[in-house]
Amino acid sequence: MPTVIVIDVSLSMTRPVILPETGETHNRQHLAVCGVNTLLDYLSVHSKLEFVALIAFSSLYEIVSPFTRDLDSLKLKLQQLEEYDKTCIETALHGVSRLVLGEWGNATPCQVVLVTDGSPGVGPMSLKHSLSTLAQRDSASPFPLPFSFPSKLSVMCVASTDDAGLQQGLPLYHKLAELAGSDSAVLVPEGPLSLKSVQSMFHKLAEANFSSFQGMLKCGNLGSQIVLSPSPQPFSKANDFEAIKRTISDTIEVCGFIDVADVGSPMAISRHLVLPHPTGKVEGISAGVKVEVDSEDESLVDEGKVPSFCVLLHGALKVENMAALCLLADDWFGIVYSWADSKKKSNLMLTILEPGSNVVPWLGDLHRMGSLDDFRATCHDNEPEPSFPVRPLEKRSYSQNCVVWIRQAGLQSDIQKILRHARKLPDKTQQFYKELNRVRRAAISFGFIELLDGLAAIFERECTLLPGAAHPDCALQLTHAAGVLHKPYSRDVKYNITPLRTKFINDD
Repeated sequence: MPTVIVIDVSLSMTRPVILPETGETHNRQHLAVCGVNTLLDYLSVHSKLEFVALIAFSSLYEIVSPFTRDLDSLKLKLQQLEEYDKTCIETALHGVSRLVLGEWGNATPCQVVLVTDGSPGVGPMSLKHSLSTLAQRDSASPFPLPFSFPSKLSVMCVASTDDAGLQQGLPLYHKLAELAGSDSAVLVPEGPLSLKSVQSMFHKLAEANFSSFQGMLKCGNLGSQIVLSPSPQPFSKANDFEAIKRTISDTIEVCGFIDVADVGSPMAISRHLVLPHPTGKVEGISAGVKVEVDSEDESLVDEGKVPSFCVLLHGALKVENMAALCLLADDWFGIVYSWADSKKKSNLMLTILEPGSNVVPWLGDLHRMGSLDDFRATCHDNEPEPSFPVRPLEKRSYSQNCVVWIRQAGLQSDIQKILRHARKLPDKTQQFYKELNRVRRAAISFGFIELLDGLAAIFERECTLLPGAAHPDCALQLTHAAGVLHKPYSRDVKYNITPLRTKFINDD
């Protein structure tokens, strides 16, 4: 999952520290940079595909680097950080929220690593003041935690346990982690503050939160060591009468194959890239021959000449346009398929479904699925070939696509479509009123009544901007539509705005 590293560059981070290893004197910001470099080194080995962003903060925040996979550039920018004024944790958290929501939205889980010296700050910008005013917050100035996206906050305190600032700020940071939720934690170096203890703290964080999933993908006697990117998270869901908790097994077993068209787009928890393990053993059994390559001799072996089940499975699924139904754990299924992000490059992907065997309604119980040949053997000659998805016999009442406005561009596009028809009146009279009623009903259904007044104002403005060569019916219909939109009965979802009867329409 994407990671945001938030590093404190306030004046308190410039306090000197005498390193017990060498006797040299460095400041806390130098130790923090070394610790972040340790985390980046771990990511470059175990999570190469992860995006990382860097934010520096004091009383204000600065996006030093947006999300990138170029970890070397992040290390270079870490060396160029400057010192500023006092600490304000709330400002930094607001910056994280804006960055993540602008780049990934509110559905992508993110890791947030807050690196500070443990000092909560002073005055009205301090962490103590921010937490003490939680009850007085309104919707205009909310506290950024918990984030509006799935997240996990890790507070890294670059300070010794006997530091006075840490002793004052540690309970506040624990309160901050409690507000963030999702197993957020506060980490402190073990033993005296030194370069080794800080690096050990960041390495501990990396192993706990950023370790890659390594397991075995098997199909009968064939198998391959794999890495899933990003690493799948344990599933946890609370129902009315039970709490469901599942963890993916180390062995993912292929149960069978099904056409991609039959799978469709079922509801999924997450999607992951399936990559061959670069250092593990690769095993294959074909025609009684077993090939095994030890990781110690990997440098002596050309990877292109080593048989890989991942490559075989990917090629077969891509050519046959099929997907593999896999068992991830007890009563937990997933789908492996070939996915292409361009015409020339494709990847092996794993879609993790919700736990249970009835998670894909049109396929039925996944435990009861069998071979198509076995089904044909039980069918009579006059029976049709079975196919998925199984469509219901009754006809749906909603035959048209509904209007959905997720982004501003979608609403703007619908309004521009109405205006395009309006400029071609009277030839496009029917299309103009059809689109106008469609948008009007959607606005009423969503409670977006202000849109009706906005459309009326747009139509009135269009009347004043019409060129001299415009058809007279154009101004008449726009004025009529604007007038009806101002009427109270136009708020009725069952009411339809009809064209104004003019001599131009009668002539047509």
